[in-house]
Parts: sequence; C-alpha cells; structure tokens
Amino acid sequence: MKRSTGIILTLCWLAALLDGFDLVVLGTVLPHMLEDPNWELTSAQATEVTTSGLVGMTIGAVTIGTITDRFGRRKVLISAVFLFSLFTLPLALHPSVGWFIALRFLAGLGLGGALPIAMALVTEFRGGAKAGSASTALMTGYHVGAVLTAVLALYLISHFGWPSMFLIGGAAGIVLVPFLIWLLPESPHYLINIGKKKEAHSIAEQWGLDLHDDFDRQENANVAEKSSVLALFAPRYRRNTIAIWGTSFMGLLLVYGLNTWLPQIMRAANYPMGDSLGFLLILNVGAVVGLLVAGRLSDNLTPRTTALIWFIASAIFLALLAVRMPMIALYGVVFITGIFVFSSQVLIYGFTAANHPSSIRATAMGFSAGVGRIGAICGPILAGTLAGAGYAYPWGFFAFAAVGALGAVIFSVSTSLRTASIISSSTGS
Repeated sequence: MKRSTGIILTLCWLAALLDGFDLVVLGTVLPHMLEDPNWELTSAQATEVTTSGLVGMTIGAVTIGTITDRFGRRKVLISAVFLFSLFTLPLALHPSVGWFIALRFLAGLGLGGALPIAMALVTEFRGGAKAGSASTALMTGYHVGAVLTAVLALYLISHFGWPSMFLIGGAAGIVLVPFLIWLLPESPHYLINIGKKKEAHSIAEQWGLDLHDDFDRQENANVAEKSSVLALFAPRYRRNTIAIWGTSFMGLLLVYGLNTWLPQIMRAANYPMGDSLGFLLILNVGAVVGLLVAGRLSDNLTPRTTALIWFIASAIFLALLAVRMPMIALYGVVFITGIFVFSSQVLIYGFTAANHPSSIRATAMGFSAGVGRIGAICGPILAGTLAGAGYAYPWGFFAFAAVGALGAVIFSVSTSLRTASIISSSTGS
C-alpha cells in the first residue's frame, strides 16, 4: 500500500509549529520580563535577548542548509529539532540574563536549520511545480504555532509566570523527536543525487512519487561540477540569488519586528495590555488565512507574481496601522496586514524551492533563511530603537511600510527559471 505524503507534511508542519512558537514567544513574555523585579531588564538588554536567538538561527540556517545537501534531509532535521528543544527547556528555570542569552543562541542554532530543511523535504515529496503551495501549507504550522503561543500566553503567564512558556515550547520539541525518527523518510531526490538510485526508487514507490522532473534533471546536470554554495552564484542563478537574499532580509525584518514589538508599540499608543496581545493574536490568525490563499494563488500565478503583489499590499496596510481608527476597524486592518506580511516571505521560500534543483535546494533555502535572519535581527533592533527614543507609534509602522515597499522593488529583478524551462520545453517539442 502506498503511504500518504500527508504524513511527511504533518511531521514537517509540527516542526514549523516550533518555529512559530519561537517567533512569538518573546513578544508575549518581553513586557513581563521588562517588569520582572528579579531581572531589572533594560531596553538595551531586551534587544540583546531578542537578537541572541536570531544570531544563532542565522548561523544555523546557513550551515545546516549546506550540510543537508551533503548528508541528507532526515537526520539533519531530527538533530535540529532536538537541539532546539534541549536548549529551550532550561529557559524555564529563570536563568540569569547572561545564561538566557547563551541558551537562546544555542537553541537558535538548531531551530534556524529546521525550517529550510522541512521546506526542501516537503517540496521534494509534493513536486517542484507545487513549491508555492507546499511552502504555504507547511508555513500554516508556523503561524498556528504563533497563534497557539499567543493564546497560551494569555493564560499561562498570568497563572505560572513567563518562564512557563519556555517549558511548553521545549517539551513539545522533545515529544516530536521520536515521531520524526519513526515516521520520516529520506528524500528520494537526495538519494538519487548521491547515487543510491535503488533506495530512492523504493521510497518513491512506497510514497507514490513521480521522480521524472525535466527541470530538476537538467539543472542538476548543470551544477554537477560545482559546490552547492558556488552554484548559487553561477550565471544562471546569480540574479535570483541576489534578489532572494535581499527580499528575504526585508521579509523577515517585517515578520520578527512586528511579532516581537507589536504589543509594545500598541502599548505606546495607549492601548491596554490585553488589546496589545490581542493584536498579536489577530495578526497571526490573518497570517494563516493569507497562507491558504497565497498557496492556491501561487500555483496558478507562480510564486514570483504572487510575492510581488503580497509585498506591495503589505506596505499599504502597514502604513494604515499608523492611522488612529475605531477599535473594530483597527482589528480588521491588523488581520488584513497579517494576511499579506507573513505570506510574503513564505512565497519567497516557495520561489526559491521551485527555481533550484534538488542538488542545491537545501543550500539555497538555508541561505535564503540565513540572510533573512539578519533582517530578523534588524527588525527588533529597528523597532526597539524607535521605542527607546519614544517614536514607536506611529513611526514604527511607517518604517515597516517602507521595508515592505523596498522588498517589492528588490524582488522585481528576479526571474522564474522553472516557468522559462517549461515554456522552452514546450516550444522545443
């Protein structure tokens, strides 16, 4: 009996859920950490806390993505999830600021590589032509994790304190690891690339996969003599590499800047704490809806076209958040902003997966996420700097709107190689 690839999507979806937890958890606990008398945390130290994990994620994404193209998707993904969980659990013990920063960095090393690997794996089991919907389906886990984290925070922090959030996140990862070991197969595309064709075809038969992909076969032949990193700067990929890296920087700057500082920005605008956390929740509910819409649309319009539309819309609605309006209207704008902002970056991942062959796909995904994490570091710094200077509202939203517009400009120089290859093959036949 053929196995359902839904099993693979579910396992990777749960790994993405952990990344969603990490995305939001600091945004939920940071106001409480700043008010914790046992810490006396300053705004500058809060910025160090938020950036330490992101620095780890940047290093993890770049290195693990490259390692994955050499050593396989399965083992590296399992190791990444385990490392994140192992170093997140001790944060529940209320360590000193110095230990907190170190543990966040180490947890980031693991988690930074998990998402690019999961995306590469899901894309290879669903087919490169559906990379857009594969990425968006996976990333619903990312934002469901963010929503669940925001909901849990409303209850757990008030009853058990902010350290309880890290106990939940670390324990969830520990529980997931045995299921990954038990159920997750290796990518047959990777096995073919390392010469294990018999094993690859056996897995493909078990999971009902069609390994015939003209684009993948032709592109793998073109980069066979190059290392995966150098191949990203070969003439055929150089333009897209630059566009992907620049746009990923802008996209993750928006994602992490908003999720880390949105409650604090709204508090600066004199909204109550409950409403501020509610905005974070609604923002991520919008993200889940946006992913479902963007995935379906990208398979019809291509991830590139959809991403351009999404970045432009993000800029418009981020600017609207700086305008005072009735509460119900504000919640509506926050929801729509979530639809566009978070899907924009996911569509870049879908574009990256679709337009690189399996031999360098994980490396391309890892560098996209890694360079994007630099933007993720800059997002909280940008918002934190504005907050420290007393300009968080409304200038924080105008700054984020400018970042969204710049992302659209940078990505406009990219080209859809898979689409061009299909058109060329059709013309040739």
